[in-house]
Amino acid sequence: MLLLLSNDDGIDAPGLGALARAASGLGDVHVVAPMGERSAQSHALTMHEPLRVEERRPGWHACSGQPADCVYLGVHELCGRRPDAVLSGINRGANIGDDVHYSGTVGAAEEAALLGIPALAVSLVIEGRPSPEHHYDAAAALALRVLRHLAHAPLPRRVFLNLNVPDRPLDQIAGIAVARLGRRQYAPLVAANRDPRGKPYYWVGGEPLAHDDTEGTDGYWYQRGYATLTPLFPDLTHHASLDVLRGWDLTADGAPG
Repeated sequence: MLLLLSNDDGIDAPGLGALARAASGLGDVHVVAPMGERSAQSHALTMHEPLRVEERRPGWHACSGQPADCVYLGVHELCGRRPDAVLSGINRGANIGDDVHYSGTVGAAEEAALLGIPALAVSLVIEGRPSPEHHYDAAAALALRVLRHLAHAPLPRRVFLNLNVPDRPLDQIAGIAVARLGRRQYAPLVAANRDPRGKPYYWVGGEPLAHDDTEGTDGYWYQRGYATLTPLFPDLTHHASLDVLRGWDLTADGAPG
């Protein structure tokens, strides 16, 4: 089995190292990851400048681009042959609910899914400041458990998986709950300032406020000590609204009377 690994925290991130060590027991591991932090880049591709790649050691390549770039390059150029699966992570922080729309970790897995390759995004739900004591090993162990099931029971084409793991020892995790996406609320924040030349600049993005506690959502199960596993699909069509739109008279200008 050939496994392609990537992330959005950068090639030197501890979560990627933990995942690579664990995955090495399943087959050949090839890593293509960003040179540095690329969080919240979603599914961005670098289209208007060249990508630079450095081989850090055999089978480990650092890429100047985004997580989705890394998967694209790995699949089409750097791995030598088509990977059997793609693992993205282990992300430093949650990708629960609305997070998946922004996450570079999820974007890398989604790129693999679009290419028809089974994929899993893995995140460790770290609260507070990063520390050497975080339990990336527990997240890696659960990721491999999921991957083994995925290898024996493939999902429909372009469906991929999102795994969130509590930051605690493996024996203190209640289990893996299959869950739908919930909502995750963040404080609105635009911090305005001026640079030394007097030009304005802004920092955006506030701290998380709350998880959706609706029963069955990923936030509900996470808050009860479970890792959560959610199947995702790139088709953003809201199928229930198709018939509503078909009922509109789109040959007329202006709003209907």
